[in-house]
Amino acid sequence: MSGDLSQIAKDRELAAGTEIRYFLFSFTDLFGVMRSKLVPAHAASDMQKTGAGFAGFATHLDMTPAHPDMWAMPDVDGLIQIPWQPELGWIPSDLHMDGEPVAQAPRVLLKRIIEQAAEAGYVMKSGVECEYFIIDPDGTKISDPNDTQAKPCYDQLALLRRYDLISEICDAMGGLGWSPYQNDHEDGNGQFEMNWEYADCLTTADRHTFFKFMVKSLAEKHGLRATFMPKPFLGLTGSGCHVHFSLWDKDSDENLFQDPDGEQGLSELAYHFLGGVIHSAEALCAITNPTVNSYKRINAPVTASGATWAPNYISYTGNNRTHMVRTPEDDRFEFRLPDGAANPYLLQAAVLAAGLDGIANRRDPGPRLDIDMNAPGADVTGLRQLPLYLLDALRAFERSDVLREAFGDEFVTSYIKLKMAEWQEYSSQLTAWERERTLDC
Repeated sequence: MSGDLSQIAKDRELAAGTEIRYFLFSFTDLFGVMRSKLVPAHAASDMQKTGAGFAGFATHLDMTPAHPDMWAMPDVDGLIQIPWQPELGWIPSDLHMDGEPVAQAPRVLLKRIIEQAAEAGYVMKSGVECEYFIIDPDGTKISDPNDTQAKPCYDQLALLRRYDLISEICDAMGGLGWSPYQNDHEDGNGQFEMNWEYADCLTTADRHTFFKFMVKSLAEKHGLRATFMPKPFLGLTGSGCHVHFSLWDKDSDENLFQDPDGEQGLSELAYHFLGGVIHSAEALCAITNPTVNSYKRINAPVTASGATWAPNYISYTGNNRTHMVRTPEDDRFEFRLPDGAANPYLLQAAVLAAGLDGIANRRDPGPRLDIDMNAPGADVTGLRQLPLYLLDALRAFERSDVLREAFGDEFVTSYIKLKMAEWQEYSSQLTAWERERTLDC
């Protein structure tokens, strides 16, 4: 799609019966927060040329009030007419300042790494599995008091008690052309997952961003609340955001991961890409698991259902869900480390950057491990453990030559600065547990 936004608004009325009256020029900051300006359709053409102005300091970007305006330049190819408010059009935008792309802007970063892949002849295609909880508006408990099974995964009754909300989200995805194919109740009480077709990684990131907005908005419409928080309830399974990824030839659109003669039907290039992900796994956690709460999902004790479904160690396997990476079929890998807090653009950028490094340096992921990692006494000798805290992940990210080269010094410095401030704020809290344990020491 391309063209003049004001004309597109009128064309939509002819095609769908509803004219777009306003456009949301939207970008996502470093912490994954969506920022937008509401632009009337009659003014959209002019703003399409100049961009919508924002003050960077007012968002989660490493800027001060002295910085000049940022300009959000709309990517019209990503335009989505909002299904539940069709008079609104949402457009992902790229940030510029003083005529140059903003290096720390997540979508700008992803597009830069995509260009690097394209120069080598590659396109990464990916899909995401977004898990979330439907909770009460005050955020204290799940919204369905009857959702109490010890093993609630795939519970039909609990799923259908939320049919009105789930079906509205799924119908919206279908109308947008995302090809949704399944919805289920997940392993935590009150937890759900919805799946749609994979695409190139920029399209997936845009859709992932909009999906989170859509789920939260429609939950509110139904008098509920949705959260993608990694671990909102300690006794329940946390919310992951598994990424399925493969590399394709830019010109022939051939899946370069497939090789009928390779181990598990996967090519040497696929294993080098995986080797890059394995090599940088600790540093990747700063992106894939970006909050203090994230580390209550990984390295977690067993939950009420009997399994956390989250990795503790850096390992890969065949079709076995107890490892960080599994091979569900002979055309892709599933990266099970990321969680619901991951920034959609940074998530794709991190996987692609690590994989390209793996190819460039022919990194070996090591031998496949086929044991049950959750079995009592499982032999994990020699495996690297995932970071225990956000602080550990940030330090690994800061030390990573691979990700620093891919993301750039400006991005790494800014991200570390803002996330370290978040860690310090968390560390300054005095908890009831501390007082109970140490008041009389």
